[in-house]
Formats: sequence, structure tokens, C-alpha cells
Amino acid sequence: MTYEEALQYIHAVSWKGSVPGLSRISELMERLGSPEKKLKFIHIVGTNGKGSTAAMLASVLTKAGYRTGLFISPWVIDFRERMQINGEMISRQALAGETEAVRRRADGMADPPTEFELVTAIALNWFADAGADIVVLEAGMGGELDATNVIPAPEAAVFTNIGLDHTEYLGDTVEAIARTKAGILKPGCAAALYPNSPAVCAVIEDLCRRQDIPLYHTDPLVLNPLGHDLSGQRFRWGDLMLELPLLGEHQRRNLSLVLTVLELLRDRGWYIPDKAIQDGIRAVRWPGRFELLGRDPLFVLDGGHNPQCMDALWEAANTYLAGKPLTVITGVLADKDYAAMYERTARLADRFFTLTPSNPRALDGAELAGLLARYGKPVEPCANAAEAVRRALSVTPRDGAILGYGSLYLASELRAACLAEKGL
Repeated sequence: MTYEEALQYIHAVSWKGSVPGLSRISELMERLGSPEKKLKFIHIVGTNGKGSTAAMLASVLTKAGYRTGLFISPWVIDFRERMQINGEMISRQALAGETEAVRRRADGMADPPTEFELVTAIALNWFADAGADIVVLEAGMGGELDATNVIPAPEAAVFTNIGLDHTEYLGDTVEAIARTKAGILKPGCAAALYPNSPAVCAVIEDLCRRQDIPLYHTDPLVLNPLGHDLSGQRFRWGDLMLELPLLGEHQRRNLSLVLTVLELLRDRGWYIPDKAIQDGIRAVRWPGRFELLGRDPLFVLDGGHNPQCMDALWEAANTYLAGKPLTVITGVLADKDYAAMYERTARLADRFFTLTPSNPRALDGAELAGLLARYGKPVEPCANAAEAVRRALSVTPRDGAILGYGSLYLASELRAACLAEKGL
């Protein structure tokens, strides 16, 4: 099997019609020899901040000398971003080989696995084959019935910010969603909790108490801000000075959660020196999250895709883009609460260009343009990302800013188009 054939096989499985549950992934992992049982994990669930939290943890653990796996979704630049070891994506050859190994087992299943289950199995098999010491594992949509929950009790069950999203699958209240995500809790693990709403915290606390699971609460106030600019943020944490390249107040809160997890791991015997924390935080990179792609004009890219992301984006845009003529390039998936998404952030814009993201769930860019017209700003749909970037650059003054946001799928297209336009 070639790399191209591997991708074709993976993507041939439609996301539509998938049924939540662990029966398929459990059978597939058994057919593979249960490679997940050979690994240690940090399992991360939540509505927002999972990816940034995972990237920071993986960076620190790599600097601490561990062979560290990272599993994320979705990808922004290259599909192979979804599975990495020590910051290096899986090679094309390895992905082809692991996919062939999984295909031989999956093809005989009476109830075939979904695309996400296939990718999860490929990643877990590769991490075991590659001898990872620990894997930072980002869950997909849920928790309890998410394919990643096939793993044994993790070293740490990590809960990021939890809000309303995917309500048709996870529940229509934050309490119900928290219970679903808390399905990753297993006796023998410890848990770390982002400073969520009292309702969410009460659910997690109760479930940890019932299973005698130690729960570490996060306090963002342990980080003392020292300054920030478009190159990043600086904090004092105890005696350490930390430099975080990721922008936005929400990333300070994510960093405080990361530090809580690291303290949890230290308590469980993992050796993580202070220098690894400093070096790992300084080295973290996370494309498509309020990422600065260019200057004169500023070009910022964010994969925000739900109302909670929009709150974080509103904060960051008001901090770094306030007072600048602002051109927005945007597109969304039709199953998101896009009306609520734009209610605050759209008021920052001077004009819009809309796109249809390359995803079967995408909202048509022309339909989105009609929705955004209610804000009384110029709005034009574009045929593709390259056209949107060219037109945005042509109308935005050098002292202005361009902000692309609405979907991580859109962020991938815009990032490539922006870098191509600049010859990078």
C-alpha cells in the first residue's frame, strides 16, 4: 500500500451514519493484538483548548527526554499531523504500513469501523510499534463513547474548557456533556480540571469522588503575567519565567492547566525538570490558533468554530487588532451554531469575504454572506481561499489587519493560500 492509497482507504469511510460506541474499535484493537495496553497515556477531553493543551504537554514531555506520542484532530497543514512522536509527523512510509496492517484486520469485521476509529487504531498501533514512552491523546467529539476511550486507565484524565457543542450527540446541557466527557475516568488514573463553570466542576468532582480518583484543580492565578506582544506571552510561575508563543488570554488558562497536569505527573513519579518545562513551553507551535502569518498588513489565522472559541477570539482580537481596519475571511460548517458564533466577532469587522470550507458539512459561502449582510458591512463570497486572500490583501491598508476564522478546515486552506501568496 502506498501513502496515497492509505489516505484513499482512510477517507473512503464516510463520517455520516457513524454510531457512537466502543464495540468496533475494541474489536479492531483486539485483532491488532491490543497495542494500546503497551502504552501510557494522557487523555484529553473538552470542548475547547484540547489541541493547544496537548501540544504544550507533548512539547514539555519531549524536552524531559520521553519518547512522546501526540494524537490530535483535525489537522491543519498535513494529514500526518494527526500522529506525531517527539514533534515529528509519522512518515509516509510508516503511515502506509500501519494502514495496511489495520486494513487487513478491519476488512473482516461484520460492523466496519468509522474513519475516526480507523485513524485512532492506526495511531495507537504506530505508537506501540515505535516504542512511545507516553502518548498525549486528544479525544475526538466526546469522551465515554469516543474511539480514543478504548485505552486502559491513563496516567492523567484531563478536562479542558467544557461548553455546549455537538449537543445532538453529547447532551443539551453542560452537565450532560460533562458527564459524557467524564466517561474517560477510570480507576487508577488521576484527573486535572480546567477552571470550568460550577455546574461542570460539580459533575467532574462527584464522579472522581465516586471512583476514588485524585482530582487536581487548576488555578490560572498561579501564572503572573509579565508582558505580551505578537511574538508571544511571558509569565512568572513560582521561580520560573515561562515564554509562551501562543497568543490570547485563553492560552494563559490552557497553560495553567498544562502546569497542573505536569504537577500531577510529577506526583505519579514522572521526571519532569523545570528546564524541560521552560524549554517545552518556549518551543511549542500550534498552527491555526490565532497564528500570525504576516505583517503590513497583519494576517492572523484562527480555527475558532463555536461560540466558546469566539469568546476567546474576541478577547485576542481586541488585544492585538483593536483600532486597525479589519478585513475578515470566514467560512463555517453547517452543523455549528454559526449565528451565535458571529454575534460578537462580526462587529469587529469592516468587511467580509466568505468561503465554503472543503468539507461535506460546510455551509455554502454565499449563504453565509447573506447571514453576515445583516451587520451592514460589505460582504462578498469567494470561489476559493486563494481568491479570498488576494482580494483581502488588495483592500486592506498596510496598517490594517486580515483575520481568517470559522473552521479548522478553512484555516488549513487559508494558511496554504496566504503562504503561497507571499511566496513562502
